[in-house]
Amino acid sequence: QTLLISCLSLYHRFFRSSNSSKMSSTAEIGIGEVMKPHPNKAIRKTKIVCTIGPASWSPEMLLQMMDAGMNVCRLNFSHGDHEGHGAVADRIREACAKRALEGKSEHISIMLDTKGPEIRTGFFADGAKTIDLVAGQDLELHSADYSFKGNSKKLAVTYKALPSTVKVGQTILAADGSLVLTVKEILPDGVMTTVTNSCTIGERKNMNLPGVIVDLPTVTEKDKDDLINFGLKYEVDMIALSFVRKGSDITHVRELLGARGANIKLIAKIENQEGLDNYDDILDKVDGIMVARGDLGMEIPPEKVFLAQKMMIRKANIAGKPVITATQMLESMIKNPRPTRAECTDVANAVLDGTDCVMLSGESAGGAYPLNAVRVMGNICIEAESILDYDATFQSLRSKVISAGPIAVGEAVSASAVNTAIEIKASMIVVLTETGRTAAQVAKYRPHAPILVLTASATTARQCESLLRGTRAYVMGSMIGSEAILHRAADIGKSLGWCKSGDTIIGVHGMMEGVTGHTNLLKVLSVE
Repeated sequence: QTLLISCLSLYHRFFRSSNSSKMSSTAEIGIGEVMKPHPNKAIRKTKIVCTIGPASWSPEMLLQMMDAGMNVCRLNFSHGDHEGHGAVADRIREACAKRALEGKSEHISIMLDTKGPEIRTGFFADGAKTIDLVAGQDLELHSADYSFKGNSKKLAVTYKALPSTVKVGQTILAADGSLVLTVKEILPDGVMTTVTNSCTIGERKNMNLPGVIVDLPTVTEKDKDDLINFGLKYEVDMIALSFVRKGSDITHVRELLGARGANIKLIAKIENQEGLDNYDDILDKVDGIMVARGDLGMEIPPEKVFLAQKMMIRKANIAGKPVITATQMLESMIKNPRPTRAECTDVANAVLDGTDCVMLSGESAGGAYPLNAVRVMGNICIEAESILDYDATFQSLRSKVISAGPIAVGEAVSASAVNTAIEIKASMIVVLTETGRTAAQVAKYRPHAPILVLTASATTARQCESLLRGTRAYVMGSMIGSEAILHRAADIGKSLGWCKSGDTIIGVHGMMEGVTGHTNLLKVLSVE
């Protein structure tokens, strides 16, 4: 039996008054919750992004990591070349095809992560591979290319505008913050600094200028080559743009990609103060956000990073755009089979903050235990999700969205679907979508019930299942005939163990079948 609820009724339900915006998003935790058996792994909602490298790019390891829960394969273009990354992309798609033959989900996405602009130290003279620096000594930073060979007294820096963009007294960080310098004097071709801490560093180390707006393009010539000659050629599903500083950076990349790349999701990596300052503008123009805590922790005080993380996740949640929390989440697992307790807490808190995805970097790219890292991360996510108060989360988010002003009909229907699922304890929400927009709107409101996304587009299926919290996607031959598709959805739900005969499920779609942007129907169905 199908119950059609009118949009007017849904609209009224959605906008009824609520003071729940201050409610906690977690349920009360007692010893029972602490000691209860591990929840069913099939219900993990948070997605896992894995950086692919030597430790994980074999066909066998890719398959094992997909089976363990990897949703996105990240190709880091700070390293490697097109030939090498292309070979990895081919192996990823071969692994997905094998999973499809085995009846498993094949919707694992490929992410191109750009190198972006960077400032690095240079090479050393006399064949030296490291130099020793002593606290209190002077160190001249000379603006030059890699042809200049430095030493412990004078070091090349690949940033020509260095003397015009820093001031006396400012801090400069190198080698991921292991070397701290203070600007002492501005020179014609560089700056004189005081070494704050004794340190041994190698060649070509990264350098950060906290609080400085650097005079470098967000999209470099290398990035343009990677986007056009790899991203478009290999039809990547998403692009993570490094060091995004303003909304116009996103517009520029969309223009570069053109019509061929119109369906590629753009993820803005927020890594510096300027990106934080312009966050609202960036969020408005981008498809998703990556909280890139590595460089961000160099650009702002490290004790402020958690505040920036919570702010970015909260605003992305309200905007309904997926957010990835990244960097050093299980860093110790590069060498150890088990994470630290602090790392476990970090991952769990990101889930409780509202992140859609969590990311592995060196742990999966070059670590000794890439497969175990995926499993551990998945288990932490499941535990964190098990204590969420989904009703309170929905009410809080709904209140924030309403206070921002009127919303579109499609989002009102999607929010009402989640509210209805909560109130009638529906087993599953089914979304029929062409572009994934409706699926994103439903996922935005964080239902406890899993979201089954049905689409005619394999690209949409990959992007939804890889980025949107709580989703699983299936590709349908056609989106015409919504009643038949919804009944097929019930069968899929049974096969996944999400529902059984007699359960209630929710369906969301549009009256104009096969037409995007017309979601206006919510259906409540009983599973036969």
